Amino acid sequence: MPKKENIREMFDNISPDYDHLNHLMSMNVDKTWRRRALKYIVPESGHVSVMDLACGTGDFSIAIARRMQKCEVGGHVTGVDLSEGMLEVMKEKIASGGLESLISAEIGDGEALHFGAGSFDRVTIAFGIRNFEDKLAGLREMYRVLKPGGKLVILELSVPSNKALLWFYNLYFKHVLPAIGGHISGDKKAYKYLPASVLGFPKPKAFMETIKEAGFRNVFAKAYTLGICRLFVAEK
Repeated sequence: MPKKENIREMFDNISPDYDHLNHLMSMNVDKTWRRRALKYIVPESGHVSVMDLACGTGDFSIAIARRMQKCEVGGHVTGVDLSEGMLEVMKEKIASGGLESLISAEIGDGEALHFGAGSFDRVTIAFGIRNFEDKLAGLREMYRVLKPGGKLVILELSVPSNKALLWFYNLYFKHVLPAIGGHISGDKKAYKYLPASVLGFPKPKAFMETIKEAGFRNVFAKAYTLGICRLFVAEK
């Protein structure tokens, strides 16, 4: 699918049900994965400016802001996404949580960001990089808008290497999830695309090489939940 117009339209269509179905897609473990990633994003003290790219309905942006409050760290989270529908849901969540001073939400294209060079201390993206039409172009933009020494933190769904787990994983992703997601959202096509985008994502080593090609250094990856999710961290 990845044509920007198709991706935007798809996420606009499923935005009302996305939170529920996203937790379903990850079997509700995505909250734990986000929580584990926070230590690479929010410092113990000081100030941090964060761009949360492909922020969707804002779950990761909100988790980052909550950690900043808890650690009494100053800063701001700028959520950026292609989909107006997803951002509308995010804005409602920001308002209901009283987080307007900590989080803003903006329309933007991850492959052509409207921010100046060196604008952020951190760039994060959770479960969104697989939807980029040109991943290398997106990573180069992330590199550009980071300050020198800034960090890139990516979470993405992945394919487990354990053969027994992989059998169940394929059954769930190829058959169960599209049926449930399509029924609830009314968009069967979207919930065939989303699992396919995970299964088609580059292997961890190959993706790390693409991150390096974009200019990043000190790149490393971690596997969560037997490889169902991968964390990628890199520095400018």
